[in-house]
Parts: sequence; structure tokens; C-alpha cells
Amino acid sequence: MQLRLGVDLACRAAHQASLADEQGKFIWSGWRFTTTTADLEKLWAKVPEGAELTVVMEPTRNAWVPVAAWLGAKGAKVVLVPPEQSADLRDYYNKHTKTDKLDSRLLARLPLLHPEGLREVDNLGPAEPLRRAVRHRSAIQKRRGQAMQRLDALVELLGPGWADVLGSGDYTKAALAVLERWGGPRALKKAGQKRVAALLTKASRGHFGKDKAEELLLAADEAIALWEASGGLDFSELAQDIAAEVRIVRALGAELAAIEKRIEALYKEADPTGIVESAPGLATTLAAGILGRTGDLGRFANLSGVRAFTGLVPKVDQSGLDDNPRGPTKAGDPGLRQALYLAADHARKVDPTLAERYYRLVVHKGKHHNSALCSVAPVLMGRIAACWRNGTRYELRDTDGRVITEDEGRAICAERYKVTPELRAKRRKASAAKTLKGRASRRRKESAEAAPASGPSEAQTSPHEAA
Repeated sequence: MQLRLGVDLACRAAHQASLADEQGKFIWSGWRFTTTTADLEKLWAKVPEGAELTVVMEPTRNAWVPVAAWLGAKGAKVVLVPPEQSADLRDYYNKHTKTDKLDSRLLARLPLLHPEGLREVDNLGPAEPLRRAVRHRSAIQKRRGQAMQRLDALVELLGPGWADVLGSGDYTKAALAVLERWGGPRALKKAGQKRVAALLTKASRGHFGKDKAEELLLAADEAIALWEASGGLDFSELAQDIAAEVRIVRALGAELAAIEKRIEALYKEADPTGIVESAPGLATTLAAGILGRTGDLGRFANLSGVRAFTGLVPKVDQSGLDDNPRGPTKAGDPGLRQALYLAADHARKVDPTLAERYYRLVVHKGKHHNSALCSVAPVLMGRIAACWRNGTRYELRDTDGRVITEDEGRAICAERYKVTPELRAKRRKASAAKTLKGRASRRRKESAEAAPASGPSEAQTSPHEAA
């Protein structure tokens, strides 16, 4: 007997389950339970003994992981369905009603209604340490970038001279050391050239020294003169805010270094032969990012499924004689797409076959750099998956099939498939914001040559004036 158990999961409230047979008739529905051993045992006792059970659920945050692990250990087949898919089907049956019981009943009948949309759970996702570590690293990088932007905004209050001397964006250790200790111009001048130069020399390991200290003191004089002319600024309070942001940046940097060491160890355990890392231009960081977000590449039915999983394949829009391929689907993990984009940019400088594809798209097809890389990335992912499934390392070849080394590949790519800066400039397109900025609105329709009108663009005429 084949039975289907639909489970509508909740993060804090009780879950609801409904059991249906293979014809879609319900044996029972609306059973409430929580993620405890006692409740799960009661749920399992309600399933007829000897039945072949398929459990259908949505990946609700991380609440699905312990439930799937427990039921899978009991011998049930656990499948996940995208929330968008089940929501669309629920709207078809009950457009204006949504309840937990209704969701559980819908999930129980889903294998009968749409069997090809079910994906059996082959890994526990967030329960895998490499996947968690890779996602954690991305989150730390994002937070560190935001802290750097806040630090930039604070330093800009001191005038452009400070950014010219210290740089901006990703500050060096020497710049952070100066900003943490003397974030205000008066404090910097009070410290003097000798102390500032000594700190710069120590923090930069001799790369900066007396000359950089003199530039900083000149920038401090300019900041003081600038704010004296405009009413003054509390430099001591600003220095405290700058120092606080520097401490946040340093703490996140230390955490980033620690998580990268952990990722390296986890990747070596997951891929001891270094198959993913053997792809051209990939280091441990990108290889771990790809493997951690895709999981076991052998779980896909074919390589087309691997490429579709990346979300970098084009949408299909066919009707009759019309065939209009659109942009990438962007389905799945955004972090995987970012890792593959970076990996493709490295690989096309080493692998002549990928470089030839990139060159053809940019030079002959007129594609933008980003568009060409989004075409190269799924090809690279398919090759990595093929190597993984065959248990072999990536083999670098020339366009004629000859096996080559990485040094030979770099030389070939640089000689044959170099895109000139002039051609890249032609391929650049203005962003949507820049395009809209120059367009006339409904209330601004004057031509570029005409002088601006002194009155409103649309005159309001009263009925008496019109008469």
C-alpha cells in the first residue's frame, strides 16, 4: 500500500499532517504535532503498518530538517516541493482560502496531481556543515562591506583629502590603525609626524612611513580649515564614531579569516581528491562555495539538471513558430550564481575552450561582459559535474583537443582571445537609472534646445477664461 503524508510545517506553532492513499482519498487529516520525539512517534503510529510512505513538505526555513531526518530514519521517502509551486496549486483549488489543514491536504495529494514536481531529499541542507560555513562566510562578507561603507561615509565628512591619502572602500591595515587611534584632524596633529609615521611603518610593515604621515597632516590642516569656515564640527565625537566602525571592521575581518580556515578543512573532507578545485582558475574558496551550495553533484539525473540548478540557463518562451529565449531564470541559490560568475571569469583566462566561447559572444555576437560570463558559467558547472560523476579531475585542453598545462592555457588565451578595452567600452550599456535620468517626464516635455519655462508646465485654465 502506497500512502502520501502531507505535512504543513510551522516554525513555532504546531505542524499539521494529512494522510491520503494512492487515489487521493484521505485516511485522516488535520493531525497536529510538534517536533518532539513523543509527537513524532504518535504521528508514525497513525500510519498503517507495512505501508510505503511518501512524506511531502515545503522547505520552511530550517524547521523541515529535523522532521525530514526523523521520518527518513524510519524508512519514509521524504520529498520537498517549492513553496511557490504548492501556493499556485492551492490558489487553483481555493483562491481565497488558506489554512494549515488545507495546505497539508494539498501536499498529500500533490504526488497524484504533479508527480514530476517532487524532489526526493538527498541531503539535509542546513544540517551539512560545509553548506552552513559557506553561507556564513557570505553573510560576514556582506556585513563587513556594509561596515566599510559606513566608515567611508564618516571619513567623507573630513573632506576628500583623507580619502586620497588613506584610500576608500577596502581600507588597509595601516589606514585602519590611523583611523582607530586618531580619527579626528586635531588629534592627528597633536600626535605629530613622528608618532604617526611610526604607527604607519609598524602597521604597513615598512611600506608607509614619513611621506605618508606628512600627507595625512596636510589633509588634517585642510579638514580643520574647511570646517572652521563653515561653523565647525565636533571632531572628537566623530573620531569616536570612526573608531567604533574600525573595531567592527576588524572583528568581522578576524571572523572571516577563522571561517575561511574552517571552510578549507571541511572542503578537503568533502572533496579529498580536489575534483572541483581542479577546474582552471579555481582556488579553495570558490571550489568550496560551489560544492557547498550544490551538494553531491551525483544526485542530479543528468547534466542539464545541474545547469538548470544554477539558475543561469535562459527562460524558454515558445509558441507556434515563435521562439523567444529570455534572460536567465535566476532560480535557486544566488550565492551559487555569484560563485560561478567569479569562477567563470577566472576560468576563461586559463581554458582556451571557454575563452573561445567568451570571445565569440563578446566580439562576434555583441554581448556584454556580464552576459558572456553568464553563458560560460553553466558550461563550466556542467564540466565540473561531469568530472565529479566520473571521479576524475578537470583536464585542460586546447580547442583542437590537445592536452595542455595551465601556463600554456594562459598564454593561448592571452594571445588568441584578448578583448581590447575599446571593444569593451562599446559593449557597455547605460544602466536603467542613467537611461531614465535623461528622459523627459510627463510634466517636463520641453526640448533640450529650448529655454526652461518660467511657469508651470501644464497651465490650469478656468472655465470662465476658456469662454
